[in-house]
Amino acid sequence: MSWYQPKDIGFAVRRHLDAMGYAARLFGRLLATVGYAFKRNVLVRDQIHFLGNYSLPIITVAGLFVGFVFGLQGYYVLKRYGSAESLGLMVTLSLLRELGPVVSALLFAGRAGTSLTAEIGLMKAGEQISVMEMMAVDPIERVLAPRFWAGVITMPLLAAMFSATGVIGGWVVGVLMIGVDGGAFWSQIQGGVDVFQDLGNGVIKSIVFGVAVTFIALLQGYNAQATPEGVAKATTRTVVMASLTVLGLDFILTAMMFTV
Repeated sequence: MSWYQPKDIGFAVRRHLDAMGYAARLFGRLLATVGYAFKRNVLVRDQIHFLGNYSLPIITVAGLFVGFVFGLQGYYVLKRYGSAESLGLMVTLSLLRELGPVVSALLFAGRAGTSLTAEIGLMKAGEQISVMEMMAVDPIERVLAPRFWAGVITMPLLAAMFSATGVIGGWVVGVLMIGVDGGAFWSQIQGGVDVFQDLGNGVIKSIVFGVAVTFIALLQGYNAQATPEGVAKATTRTVVMASLTVLGLDFILTAMMFTV
């Protein structure tokens, strides 16, 4: 006897298609609110402070330790081939192209994404969303849009801070601790990093990740069941879905940007 009947499969397919359509419509509405959101830029500014300032400590500390590890591991790898002077270039390219945007997005999902989901979910559980609708206030424009655009703006700035502190960490380990020539360290970075190919593509990645992570967090919070258990499940889904989405998008963007 089969566990799944054709009607069950059809219902699951329709349910997922309906969820995808709802998410697409919500994403379109958020994009259409750009004018309203920045007209009331105080709301966006407050959310940038909330998402950025509170995420900055974990971003900078993580970037510094990642730089430490890359400086140490990279030196021993490059030393085998007599290229220890290229340590700065290796650390910088790794951070700008991959680790900066990706790790920052994962940390952003764990810190800011869960906060957004919990906040929106608790507002829904406390019937604040319903009260706004009864007062003819669009919760998407008033609540979701400022948080969405703040996340899109904040994510590239956090990724830049992560990469900058990572380079400093690589310099501390490579130059101050191991003894790599400091002039060679910085000259390799200046001569080998392309502004558009390396830095520009890293910024594009961080913007895309910011859009994806922030939207997933808001979607899960807005669709959460109005119970403490529902908010907890939505927060968990945010971390899992956002992390997998970032890793999948990273592969796609890397294949598009850096494939010769």
